Amino acid sequence: MLNFAHQEHIHSYYYASKNLDIIRPHLDKPLSADVCVIGAGFGGLSAALELAEKGKQVIVLEGARIGFGASGRSGGQAINGFEDGIDQYIKRFGLDITRQLWEMSLEAINIIDERITKYDIRCDWKKGYATVALNSRRMDDLIAIERASRETFDYPNMQLWDKNQLKRHLGSDIYVGGLYDSNSGHLHPLNYCLGLAKACLDAGVRIFEQSPVVDIRRRGNQVTLVTDKARVTAQNAVIAANAYITKTAKSVHRGTARKILPVESFIIATEPLDQATADSLINNGMSVCDNNLLLDYYRLSADNRLLFGSDSSADKDMIRIMRKNMLNVFPQLEATKIEYGWVGPIDMTMNARPYFGRIAPNIFFAHGYSGHGVALTGLAGRIIAEAICGDDRRLRVFETLKIPSLYGGKWVKNLALKIGIPYYKFLDKYR
Repeated sequence: MLNFAHQEHIHSYYYASKNLDIIRPHLDKPLSADVCVIGAGFGGLSAALELAEKGKQVIVLEGARIGFGASGRSGGQAINGFEDGIDQYIKRFGLDITRQLWEMSLEAINIIDERITKYDIRCDWKKGYATVALNSRRMDDLIAIERASRETFDYPNMQLWDKNQLKRHLGSDIYVGGLYDSNSGHLHPLNYCLGLAKACLDAGVRIFEQSPVVDIRRRGNQVTLVTDKARVTAQNAVIAANAYITKTAKSVHRGTARKILPVESFIIATEPLDQATADSLINNGMSVCDNNLLLDYYRLSADNRLLFGSDSSADKDMIRIMRKNMLNVFPQLEATKIEYGWVGPIDMTMNARPYFGRIAPNIFFAHGYSGHGVALTGLAGRIIAEAICGDDRRLRVFETLKIPSLYGGKWVKNLALKIGIPYYKFLDKYR
């Protein structure tokens, strides 16, 4: 799952429907730059683009291909807020910091809007996102989120829907209601990532693929990033490897990998549906996600395929399991063919809070998006670029979000997943 060095894109619906072919050479000679970025996903490319727009010379080193990780195969939902509830943030960090975090999460959605317009990125961006509840207790959670968003932050974009209101837009009988947010949305992640890469190249960023970083050496005010064939010397480095940080050398991650627990997420794509069938499933273009701990999420693609994903433990026949989950929501798709199925890791933290910071004054990182990476990666790139250019006020806000470490390496992480997945399934059944 987490092997990435010198890999090609996996076979997925997103790769089959990409609209740009960008192939970059590997790094084969020593170079220098103002900033060197590790990772050509949303986060790394966002940081590179922001820095290039500020006049910095930037090099991006990608161990595989642009958008190889979650940026090219995720569910594609761009969601405001964070995985943990607003009330938990207020209780732990106070209203002032929580308000700043909330406003930045809204900025993250705006960044997507801005970049798609500015750089003419064709990625099927659609607004509208519904969180749906399977029972009254989980509906109470959604009621609390809507109230906190409206009363605490004066956020007007959320609507509570009861079962009948939800049924007007969603062709499933299993939910008791939902919370609709007209500001969040969804997109084709690989096409968005490739669009960011093109914008970076047009801005003068040099991107090298198949160039995994095997060592980072810091000496004085300079950083040297060593690949398996060459090296880059820079004043600053940005590490944006996300779940793949756990597969880098200790000299690269410098302990940050202990904060990340990669969790597999699986997605299937049906054959294209006729318009009437597609409208009978979702008739307003929204993406949908339930609020289980191990959740299902789904949406219609631009060519009317149902894309259906779930967080789960690995299995030899995940397409069969995903199809079963899909039919639990939409039994009317019994005769529908599944044409694609793929898997990818999500970079979770133990408390589901984003993990942004620095491991040295001139080495920055952003990981731990915990399911909110489509939007938060753009924000991370911006605030790290601000910090590199001398204003670290917003980065320091994220550095207050303490993230627990998981010690013991790969064995302990695998054990945590084996214990955690059944435990979460138990909680989902009875909470």
